[in-house]
Amino acid sequence: MFTGIIEDIGVISNLKREKDNLHISIKSNITAELKIDQSVAHNGVCLTVVTINDDEYTVTAIKETLDKTSLNTFAINDKVNLERAMKLGDRLDGHIVQGHVDQTAICTNIEEANGSWIFTFNYDASLNNITIEKGSITINGTSLTVVNSKKDTFSVAIIPYTYNHTNFNTFKIGTIVNLEFDVLGKYVSKLVELNKADQ
Repeated sequence: MFTGIIEDIGVISNLKREKDNLHISIKSNITAELKIDQSVAHNGVCLTVVTINDDEYTVTAIKETLDKTSLNTFAINDKVNLERAMKLGDRLDGHIVQGHVDQTAICTNIEEANGSWIFTFNYDASLNNITIEKGSITINGTSLTVVNSKKDTFSVAIIPYTYNHTNFNTFKIGTIVNLEFDVLGKYVSKLVELNKADQ
């Protein structure tokens, strides 16, 4: 379980394919505090630490994860949003984030707004995920509030702190990102779907 509050920006130092798996090595300021078998969210994708070497650690993404996330677009020196799993009893500063990406989206517009930024994303609405105005959304592991919610597109407003302390400052039009929709919203959407099927 995560909160969507990014702890560090890691840098990809190595990528190694092995059959359908991708081993991802990352240099990070939090590496010294990690342990083997620990869960870390990488751009919102929960992956398990498998090796640690000085300031670098490695995680493995399997085919299922690669098929549903943007991890296949990773390149050496890319910046990655990192968050360790929350501790029981900690404040929940963001919202409940599982680290289970629902789908990807494409950045379609970036607008500077006198000290902040408005990022707009388009996603495949046929997968039945929804956003709501002022609801929560996780983009690359970052807990954010939805603005301008429509059927297959939405925007988020990014303050300078978030812009400077996440990989949002690397986004361009066409950047593919990971989305995790609000878990409560997903349950409500599923219940509505099941009720319609029963009628």
